[in-house]
Amino acid sequence: MKSSLAARLIPWQREYGRHDLPWQVADPYYVWLSEVMLQQTQVATVIPYFLRFIERFPDVASLAAAAPDDVLAAWSGLGYYSRARNLHRAAQEVMDRFAGVFPSSPDELAQLPGVGRSTAAAIAAFSFGANAAILDGNVKRVLTRWAGISGWPSEKAVENRLWQLAESLLPTGNVDAYTQGLMDLGSLVCTRSKPNCKACPLTADCVALATGQQKLLPTPKPRKALPERHTVLLLIRQADGRILLERRPPTGIWGGLWSLPEAADTLSAAALCQRLFGFDVDFDPAGADFVHVFTHFRLTITPLSGRIHQAGNLADSHTGWFGLAEARALGLPAPVRRLLDIAQ
Repeated sequence: MKSSLAARLIPWQREYGRHDLPWQVADPYYVWLSEVMLQQTQVATVIPYFLRFIERFPDVASLAAAAPDDVLAAWSGLGYYSRARNLHRAAQEVMDRFAGVFPSSPDELAQLPGVGRSTAAAIAAFSFGANAAILDGNVKRVLTRWAGISGWPSEKAVENRLWQLAESLLPTGNVDAYTQGLMDLGSLVCTRSKPNCKACPLTADCVALATGQQKLLPTPKPRKALPERHTVLLLIRQADGRILLERRPPTGIWGGLWSLPEAADTLSAAALCQRLFGFDVDFDPAGADFVHVFTHFRLTITPLSGRIHQAGNLADSHTGWFGLAEARALGLPAPVRRLLDIAQ
């Protein structure tokens, strides 16, 4: 079984797989960056962000030396901002602990912030030829269908079984082509909703195909209704047009990003501004609500625009007045960037 699967997958990858992705180079920095960006994000979305990111931070030394705001600004729009914060911390650890050279061991790589077992294995396999198994979302889908494994793949018992299978299938050579083949097969052929079984090299012994379970596997996550939350984002301008932003706490939703001040409701917004910032705001009628969906909840946002006529003197470094161009250069949550685009 082991040699049979790899013997089919590796030639398939060489003929039909992806070979022109911008991170498919002999540089562990590129591989590491791409693997972190690809966590919970599609390839097509990642490519332009990756290209802009490496233009701004061409190597691990430049990333480690960057200001946190610059890193978050380059990441802005990709979401899951803890990835960017961990990326920055990991770059600094590579410089401090490993003299700027990425370790080749999956175990050492997995100790870096934001680098889990599968990501570490991918970096080691692609950059150093390490014989290490990966188990990202695409690979989970391929293996659950091919081996007929039921149960939600992120459930601990099911995930452990998948890890054992992934490790047992590792070839003795060409691990980089094999690993890329698993990723490509899941992304291009064994897709979530419309698997193209006719183009798959593993049809001869795929359990899901033989039993007609392609649409049933992987077993979906048990559904729960997403909790609903609401906030009011305050777009406050000075007479010169500058906008008030405040930096969010380093952890939690939009951690470390610059954002618009928030109020619980439109009625309390004016009093809140007076209490927090010490100035009066003339607010316009509220704008139309819109929804931003997070992994664990849905956030309904009410935009509320207002202006002050006297200069706003702010008391700390966590708040500031910014022109629109300055604001767009910061790390901003996607809904805030959307509101600033409308406000121009």
